[in-house]
Formats: sequence, C-alpha cells, structure tokens
Amino acid sequence: MKTHRLAAASVAALFTLAACAENPVAPASDASFREISQSFSRGAARSYAFTQFDVPGAFQTAPSGINARGVIVGWYFSGSGCPSAPCVVKGFIFKDGVFTTVVYHNAVTGTDAALTQLRGIGPSGEIVGSYRMAGELAVRFHGFILTTGGEFVPVDYPGHTSTIPQRILPDGTILGCYHDTDQMLTMHGIWKDKDGFSAVDRATTMNNGGTPSGRKITGLFTDMPGTAAEKGRGYVIEDGVFTPFDAPGSDFTAAWDMNPAGTIVGLFKDAGTSNFHGFVLEQWRVLGGALSGTYTTINFPLTPSTNAAYTDVFGVNASGDLVGKFRETATGPFHGYVATPN
Repeated sequence: MKTHRLAAASVAALFTLAACAENPVAPASDASFREISQSFSRGAARSYAFTQFDVPGAFQTAPSGINARGVIVGWYFSGSGCPSAPCVVKGFIFKDGVFTTVVYHNAVTGTDAALTQLRGIGPSGEIVGSYRMAGELAVRFHGFILTTGGEFVPVDYPGHTSTIPQRILPDGTILGCYHDTDQMLTMHGIWKDKDGFSAVDRATTMNNGGTPSGRKITGLFTDMPGTAAEKGRGYVIEDGVFTPFDAPGSDFTAAWDMNPAGTIVGLFKDAGTSNFHGFVLEQWRVLGGALSGTYTTINFPLTPSTNAAYTDVFGVNASGDLVGKFRETATGPFHGYVATPN
C-alpha cells in the first residue's frame, strides 16, 4: 500500500501540502474569533459558551470533528469567485489557535486533490477524511487516514466506487460509509477494524460516531426513500440492534457523532419549516424498540436575544465540547464555532 506525505505552510498563502514538514502556520488574527460567554440554547437542558472561528480568508468554514485535546478538524471554501464560481475546498486543522491547511497530494502523479475534507480526529491525533481529484465525478470520494507523522494512508472499501471515513475510534476502528452510483440510495454505513471492512445491511445508512468499544454506533439514514413518506432520520446500533430516532418536533434528523459517554450530536429541522438546529442527546436508552433521552437544542446566539438562522453540530469530544457551523441569515456563508458546557 502506497502512502503520501503531508507538509505545512502559511494559511495566508493558501499553501498546498506536498512533502513532510513540521513548520507551524501563522495564528489567525483576532478578527477571526468571537467569544460569547455564558450563552445558552433556547429550551436547552444544559447551557454552553460559544466561540466563533473562521479560517482566515475563507468564504465559509465547516468544522467536523474535535478530539479530547481540543484539536478541531474540518474543511473550508476559498477562491475569489466564491460563491458564484466554483470554490476550492481544503481541509484544516485548528490547534492552539493555529490553522494548518491540508490538501491531499498524490506523490505518484504529482497532483493535488480538487477537494479535501478532514472529517474526524482520534484522541492521539490521527485524522480521517476524503478527497476527490480534478475531473472525477461528484459521486467519487476516496478515503484516507492522515497519520501523526504526516502520511496519507488510503482507506477504500474493496469493490465500491466511493469510501468516506467519518470517525476514527481510539483502537483505530474507522466508521463511515461507501456508495456507488449516487450519494444516498447505494450508501451503506461501514466500519473497518483489525479484521477488515464490514457494512450495515441497510441502504442509505452512514455510520458517523461510536463509543470506544464499538458497542454503540450512531448515524443517519433515509427512511422509505423514493416515496411520499421519505424522511431523514437518525439511528443507533446497540449490540447489533438498529433503532431509528427523530428529534422531537422534527421531520428531518441527522446524527453526526457520539462521544465515549454515548452522547449523540447532530441536527434537525422543525417540522413543516426550513428551520435547522443542532441537538445534543444524552442519557438515551432503547425500550420497546423506541429511543428516548434528554435533548438539548443548539442555536448559535448572535445576540442575547437573537439566534442564527441555521445551526448544526457535527462533532463532540469526551468533555462534551461541541463543534459545528452556523449561518447568520438563511442564505449567508457558514461560520465555524466551538461550544463548551457551562
């Protein structure tokens, strides 16, 4: 198996990573951060303090994962033509106030990926993500592990068009999905451990988080696809049993991560509206085939009395810190945020 190496350089120069290096990048300016102390989500079971962050010069920032050390990974959109022209999509690592840009580089062909997304980070710093080379179809994604030594190691489910690794657990188990001819109907949740790849025997599923033991996994799927009753839902798999769930009052739910305590995070849409919110689901259990627990609705607070038009939660760590993105207006660009429990 071939590996490729990572390099780091200045975010201000929008560098491409092509060789091994350990050079830190310049810290973002203070203008890239906005801290809002003692804020809380409307109707929340617990309160959070929110901090906004944006990759300097990016059109929009999309955080996806956070580990126990507080290191955040994700991707960002940049380019002088954004959003009317195609934007360049690059991965980022945000550690100790410093952004590092990551672009997948194929050392064999000498070319960079047109799209790089960092999706999850393990407790020791290993990162999983996906990339697409220029000219490839939109359905085509290649998976990788980015090691702490800066190597890109391929992760591809044999016999399938696309592989998207979403999370990496402490023992190296990878969760995510594969798909073939489209982004949903041929998608199956996957995990890869020391024994190889396995998949959920249900189409439209994507495994997005789990406990270190792997006994509990969460994700998203489309129920009754192609019918008038089609609906996006979350699910848990506990000891092999698949249980769907919906956030209260929603007609769309997507679960995006789970921490070691089993806390689930994601987003949902208010039924009959276009209003999206993040959620935190704690102390859940399955009884009689139904899941119940304590929900906290997450809305990024623009002011003490005004919430963002859109908020999601894509990652949660062992301490309960959250990462996600928000829009100030319904059509505005995404900004990243981290929220810590008060």
